[in-house]
Order: sequence, then structure tokens, then C-alpha cells
Amino acid sequence: MTAILQFFTNYEILIFLVLAVGLMFAMRALIRARHEMSESVFGLERELAHRHINEAVTALILVVLLAMAELELTVFLSPNLPASSVLVTQTMNPLTTQTGTIPPELLQTIGAFTPQPTLTAQTTGCVPGQIMITFPKPGDIIKGSIELAGTANIPNFGFYKYEFAPLGSDTWETIQAGDQVKQDGDLGNWNTSEITPGYYNLRLVVTDNAARVLPACIVPVQIAAP
Repeated sequence: MTAILQFFTNYEILIFLVLAVGLMFAMRALIRARHEMSESVFGLERELAHRHINEAVTALILVVLLAMAELELTVFLSPNLPASSVLVTQTMNPLTTQTGTIPPELLQTIGAFTPQPTLTAQTTGCVPGQIMITFPKPGDIIKGSIELAGTANIPNFGFYKYEFAPLGSDTWETIQAGDQVKQDGDLGNWNTSEITPGYYNLRLVVTDNAARVLPACIVPVQIAAP
């Protein structure tokens, strides 16, 4: 017991840093889950978002409980140990550890060779006959209002939605959704008039009636000024 208390006392700062990181991840997951809930359209989608919220809250509570336990051990129990049982151990404070720095000249050289996002004329994650975007084609230049075409037809179909995001970004914005099976048909309208011209990814997400989200079909396109 004494050895355990000594461990948690010696590495108190490091443990609290790890818990702080866990708290940030839990808070971020909760915020993203609430955002997902606000954008949910159908019941299955809202059920999945609600599940994500519960998981994030559980993780948040767990981190708080661990922090309280660490505080209890280091503040209340450790000072009451006999003096002979407490060994003074030099520990590293990660907040004061010096790290090497990269010269500005080297940073500029590295930045010059950093690859920039490019538009590749190919799809990813698409399944012919089940999850497909047939228009627009990969690499198409589009503008104004267009009608999307494709297939959303999987076993135990639930619903589909299509979204877009700037090339290289993971922040997706929902355009529209539907709860009817589509086979080489009209998926819906996309008005690009108010979107900043540039390179984007368009994706079709299909969910079955058990709230299981299948891999998305992603098509790269270029939006031109209207």
C-alpha cells in the first residue's frame, strides 16, 4: 500500500497531465456528439448521436473520478504516512523539461517541400450497385445548382445523406438526406452558388436500419465561380 501511495505521489504532476489530456479529449468528443445531434435528420441518426453523447459523458465522468482519486491519495493519504516510509525521489517535471528547437531557416526549407492538397480524379469507398455517386464525376468542375445522381441501395437500408468538405478537411457539412432507396437515380439538389470556389470532396453516406454507418463514397470535385 505504501509503495502504491509513493508511486502516485512521485508522479503526481505527470498523472494530472495525462488526466487533463483525457479531459480535453472527452470534452471534444462531447462537443462533436452534440453537434452531430443538432444536425441529425432521421430517428436512426439521432439515436446514433445520442449514443455518442452517452459515451462522451461516461468518459468525462471517469476522468473526473480518477482526478478526484488522485487528489485524495496525494493530498489526504500521503501526508499521513510515517516519515520513514516516504522516500524522496527526484522526479522529472515535464513542464520544465527543455526541448530542442528547430532553426527558422530549417523550418522554411521543410515548409517548401510540404505537399499541398491536389485534386485526384478518382473516387474512394464507393461500392458499385450499393453506394455510388455517378454525377458529378471525379474531377468535374461544377457551379451553380446541380442535381446529384447515384445509388443508395444496401441490405436493411435505413437512410442516406450527402455532404461536402474542403479538400484535406474532415469538417463535413450536410447538404440533404433521404430515406428512400435510390438505384442509379436522383439523390437530390446541391446549390454551390454561395460556396467559395475551390477544391472539395463530396461524399455519400448510407446508414442501415440498425444505425450502422457504412464507409462513405467520396468524389473530388472543383467548384467554380457562378
